[in-house]
Amino acid sequence: MNDTTRRRVAIIGGGLSGLSTAAKLHRLDQSIQLVLFESGPRLGGVIHTEQVGEFLIDHGADMFSKKPSAAIDFCCELGLEDQLIEPKPSGRGARIVRNGQLVPIPEGFVLMRATQLWPMLCTPLLSLQGKLRFLLERWIAPPKGDEDESVSSFVQRRMGQEVLDRIVAPLSAGIYTADVTKLSMQTTMQAIAGMEKQYGSLARATAVRRRKGEDSVERGSTGARYGQFRAFRNGMIGLINGIAQSLPDDSINLNCPVESIRSNRNQWIVTESGTDHEFDHVVVAVPPKAAISLLEPTAPLASAELAKIEAASAAIVVLAVSANDIKRPVNTFGFVVPLSENRRILAGSFASHKFSGRSPEDHVLIRVFLGGAMQPELLEQSDEELVTIVREELSELIGLKGNPVVTRVVRWNDAMPQYHVGHGDRVRIIDEEIDRIPGLSFTSNALHGVGIAPVIKQADQLARKVISSLKESGDTSDG
Repeated sequence: MNDTTRRRVAIIGGGLSGLSTAAKLHRLDQSIQLVLFESGPRLGGVIHTEQVGEFLIDHGADMFSKKPSAAIDFCCELGLEDQLIEPKPSGRGARIVRNGQLVPIPEGFVLMRATQLWPMLCTPLLSLQGKLRFLLERWIAPPKGDEDESVSSFVQRRMGQEVLDRIVAPLSAGIYTADVTKLSMQTTMQAIAGMEKQYGSLARATAVRRRKGEDSVERGSTGARYGQFRAFRNGMIGLINGIAQSLPDDSINLNCPVESIRSNRNQWIVTESGTDHEFDHVVVAVPPKAAISLLEPTAPLASAELAKIEAASAAIVVLAVSANDIKRPVNTFGFVVPLSENRRILAGSFASHKFSGRSPEDHVLIRVFLGGAMQPELLEQSDEELVTIVREELSELIGLKGNPVVTRVVRWNDAMPQYHVGHGDRVRIIDEEIDRIPGLSFTSNALHGVGIAPVIKQADQLARKVISSLKESGDTSDG
């Protein structure tokens, strides 16, 4: 094909959304000329890995779920499956802080559903009254209608205040860094909401699933289905590098901030560093704050709705410590902290207990999360102050003594989109307006899911829509 006939697609943003969309487009149609603009000096956005001596430190996500299958399938498509590792069997499980102690999450409890009854009746996390209230869930009638509600409202209504405060809220906060009184049930826990609607209660849904053998994995889990997760042997940067290497050599442009986009007849003009570039299609894949200004001239309604989606900030304090300096057992994935404990951390993750190759055998790599929607004021502290807070908290919770051999503070400002009640309606408005504009697409973890797998699933769907749009407009070549 003559290069002059090649169709040009711009990808604005080199995080996971933009990169995976570009890769999917390239796999679907290699005749398309892709140009990816990234404003910063590296790819990956919130996904980054740092090697410090013998310690492997992920700055953002350190693993991904096999469900939905989009992420694991993508790794196989890219030939990366030999780089994947499973969690350590010995470290599976999680704990919840209760009265200053790390208490195991009841076996079989996953997010907000108990696949085993006896562990819930024996757990010290709940009082006798809280357990009795939990048992009533089977007989609580579901509401009429399909209105969205908060996670807090749902759990209170079905299982009571104690289950919410002491188990579900900290687990949800560990995933979304969110306020459960605002977090949308329909967009974050849709499968659970669907069980209530279909079976009348979560207990009845669980009984049906047990008879069908559908809860075999969940029944052996505590808080999450750890067997469903995978990581990269050398950190999550392996995913970013693998995607980047699948793209044409000349397609990636770093340190190239895009200033504006505008339509001009059947073309789109992307202005970068004062220079105009012409494209047949533009995919905006930047964080919401940046997307708002880019989209506002051509998609004002979508831009306005996007501005209503709040974002939380968080910090991750990483400590590498000698195993001998930890006085209490930490042989689990990690722990979460209820607000009622009045502590200054959200959660802790023992990275070296989750996956091999993260630290020497005689050391432990700990990642501690602070801030989020409920404690944003903590992020006003300096890095040194955050390290001090974490060391004090870990001293009380796991008996940490001595000095860490490595410390890192990673800050992610406005990186955690908040899926508040009504989020689904806002997203529909955004999607509908963007879909009406020929040659323009928008993707973000602020829309249809915050995890790696949902983002890659969105990328696959979007790439197919772009290809279809180009064909419909006569913008692809027959050969």
